[in-house]
This record gives sequence, structure tokens and C-alpha cells, in this order.
Amino acid sequence: MKPFGIKDKLGYMFGDFGNDFTFILSGIMLMKFYSDVMGVSVGLVGTMMMAARFLDAFTDVTMGQIVDRSRPGRKGKFLPWIRRMSAPVAIASFLMYASWFADMPMGFRIFWMFFSYLLWGSIFYTGINIPYGSMASAISADTKDRAQLSSWRTIGATLAGSLIGVALPLIVYYQDAAGNQILSGTRTMVAALICSIGAVICYALCYRLTTERVKVAQKTEKFYFGDLMRDLVKNRALTGIVICSILMLLVQLTMQSMTTYIYPNYFRNVAAQSASGMVGLIVTLGLSPFVVGLQVKLGRKELAVYGSIFGAVVFFVAWMTQTHNAWLYVILYALAYFGLAIFQLICWAMITDVIDDTEVRTGERSDGTIYSVYSFARKLGQAASAGITGLLLSVIGYTAETAYDPTVTRGIFNLSCLVPAVGFAILALALKYLYPLDRKRVETNTRILGEKK
Repeated sequence: MKPFGIKDKLGYMFGDFGNDFTFILSGIMLMKFYSDVMGVSVGLVGTMMMAARFLDAFTDVTMGQIVDRSRPGRKGKFLPWIRRMSAPVAIASFLMYASWFADMPMGFRIFWMFFSYLLWGSIFYTGINIPYGSMASAISADTKDRAQLSSWRTIGATLAGSLIGVALPLIVYYQDAAGNQILSGTRTMVAALICSIGAVICYALCYRLTTERVKVAQKTEKFYFGDLMRDLVKNRALTGIVICSILMLLVQLTMQSMTTYIYPNYFRNVAAQSASGMVGLIVTLGLSPFVVGLQVKLGRKELAVYGSIFGAVVFFVAWMTQTHNAWLYVILYALAYFGLAIFQLICWAMITDVIDDTEVRTGERSDGTIYSVYSFARKLGQAASAGITGLLLSVIGYTAETAYDPTVTRGIFNLSCLVPAVGFAILALALKYLYPLDRKRVETNTRILGEKK
């Protein structure tokens, strides 16, 4: 079998590139699309996103069990699922932005919002994301290779986020007679179609370029959901990374989703919003050559703590400025993104650390099941971001009619700074005190598993 190399890194990168064509589009645009185009309240959209996560508690674990019990084939155990689910997840994503239903009765619009979102997020996205994430352990058993895969996965996600963040504001808005930037339903739908096509292409490249080297055996023993819950409660490493991931997604998606409000409504500068879309790509690519070495020297947990503290400080400073200069805010946003990018670049290697730690403690390896729990945690972070954002926008009085009132726009600025600042601070505390896998313990687990195998 060919050795681990650049094809695997590129293939794994394209997998998350495909994922985030639909995931980031949803995080950035879905709430604003349904509030500004479809007329649904932001509070209801946020509530829907949170409620959907209760269903994901079952669909994610179910998919994890399906993956663990799959029979390995010629391409391995995980890659076949990438091919099977690529088209369904792309189609379901496009259907969420069906602007042709904008004139239908409100009851139908709300029904379509729930139906299309659950179809995409709880069923098809789960069906491709669980095997994709679990596959990292099968590509290579070497901890350094996995650290590189984590970095390349983050690069893929950042490429998708940057492409969407830069191009989307220039495509989906038009200017009304009063000079306000208005979201176009038809243009948003066209953008969603382009993203869906891009997702399918990226999934195909992931399937072609990636090789599974570690043969993961098919699980055959009977599954008991209660036993799984008891094991998870006892698994401190998994519990810690779950909590940290929820907080990280809360910060990331709040930062991204609020750009669709602070730039058009507070700064009235869509060009600055487009420029901020490049921040993630520039920062992530700038950090990626150094992060692998830093995490080996300092430890993944330790490095993530430092990054989170830095992000909290920058956003608090941004709030203190109360600036009306969109370009100053872009600079502060970029500085804060350094803290987020550090965690993003190493978080996928951290979940493989959790899988290894579980095998050392229990003697069993359950890549799909553990990753499904982790994936569910990330969706909880997405839901928390949407729910909190929707609730707080409702509290400050945001509607399509009040979108440019000075009191509302001032509230938008405060939310854009304070919610990520608080999220970063809590994330640093959670990493420090709840997540136990420091550098020494990870190195010990790697040595034990190396001797075992």
C-alpha cells in the first residue's frame, strides 16, 4: 500500500471543503434568509435550529453505529459512505433556500423551513459527516500524520468559509432607493446551488485521493444505548472535548453569522464584509505551517488555551472601542481569529487523541461511535449559536422593518463583540479544567498503543 503523503492530505482537505460548502452557508445565511426573505422571525429560526439537535442525538449515534458495523470493502470502511451520501446532502442543502415559496402562506413557509433543514442537517449531513470524520484514524496510525490531517481539514473548511464569505456578500445583496443593502432571495438560491455543486465535486476528490491504511474491524456485538451513555459519562476526555467543541462552535458561528448583520446594518459596508471573508483563509494558512510544531512542543490542549485567551481579549478590546470604522473592525476581527484558528487547526487531532485514550482505558476502539458523539456536540454548538443569536437579535428588536434603526444597530455591534468574547473566555476555562489530555498523557497513550500493535 502506498505510504501516507500529499494525496491523503489534499483528499482529506477536500472532504471538509465539501462539508463546509453547505455547513458554513447554513451558519451564515439561513437565519437572515428566513427572516429577511421569507418573513419568519429570527427567534423561531433559532428555536428550530436548537430543536433539531434533539433529533440529532439519535441520528448521529445511529450513524456512528452503522459506520462501526459496516463491512470494510475495497476502498475501506468509511470512504464508500462519502460517495453514497454526497448527492443527497447537496440537494437537501439547495432546497433550504427555496425562495420560490416566499409568497406562500406563512404556515407553509415555516413547514418548509423545518422539513428542509431536518432533511439536510439531521439525516444527509449526518450520513456523510460521521464517516468522514471517523476516517482520520484509518488513514494513518501515526500521531504526527493525524496532526497534519487535522491542519489540512481545517484548511479545507477555511477555504470554503473564505470563498463563501468573500463572494456571497457581493452576490446576494442589492441596494434599495434609500441606500440600504437588501438580501435577494433569488440570488441567495443561486448561490446555494453553486455551493451544492461545489460540495459534490469536493466529495468526489476526497473519495479519489484518500487511502484507508488502518483496517478497522467490523463491530458485531449487540448495541445498548444505555451502556453507551454510561460509558460516555465516565469518559472524561470525551466529555471535555464535547464541551469545548460546543463552545468553539458557538464562538466561530456567532462570529460568522453576525457578519451578515454588523456590516450591512451597522457599518453599511458590504465591501468590508467581503474583505472579512478572507480573514479566515489568510490567518489559517499563515498559522498552519507552525501549528504542528507548536502542538508537539507545547501540547494541543495547552496551545488551545493560549489561543482562546487571546481571542477573548481582542473581542473585549473591540467592544471597548465602539468604533464606526468598518475597516478597524475587520483588523480586530482578524486578530481575534488567530485564537479561533489555533483551536480549529488542532481540534480534529484532539478527537483522535480521545479515541486513542478510550482504547487504552477500555481495550476497545469505536471510532465511528465516538466521532458521532463529537459530531453531535458540534451540532449543539451550531444550535447554541443560532439559538442565542436569534434570541438576542429578538431582544434588541431586530426585524426586517427595524433592521436599520440606530438602537438596533448599536445592539448588533455589542452582540458581535461580547458574545464571542465571553465564549472564548469560557472555552479557555473548559480546556484548562475539563479536558484532561495534556501533552504528557497523549505521548503516553501513543507509546502504549504502539507497543500493543
